[in-house]
Amino acid sequence: MTESHALVLPERVEKDIFLIRGQRVILSTRLAELYEVEPRLLIQAVKRNIDRFPPDFMFQLSKDEFANLKSQIVTSSWGGLRRATPYAFTEQGVAMLSSVLRSKRAVQVNNGTAGTV
Repeated sequence: MTESHALVLPERVEKDIFLIRGQRVILSTRLAELYEVEPRLLIQAVKRNIDRFPPDFMFQLSKDEFANLKSQIVTSSWGGLRRATPYAFTEQGVAMLSSVLRSKRAVQVNNGTAGTV
């Protein structure tokens, strides 16, 4: 697949993978961007299907974990004030997420037509 046909290239996602609690994860805020949905809609979809997301698929960061992560990474994309800490999704959780979201991109990912996420 050429770069112009891939929706998300692996090298663009690699910087968004963090090691938290001994697992490689991507945060819900970044996944919302990748799947072209609002973060709150992503979390709503997860909560509607919570039985599909066991702890080895997804977990919510503690305030300390989130503060530590923010202190290690200098970026302006962390957003402003948050009511809740983001969720972290493992590879299995990302795969499950593509099956519960209803965005066009999520459907493409779930059908295998989106390139690499």
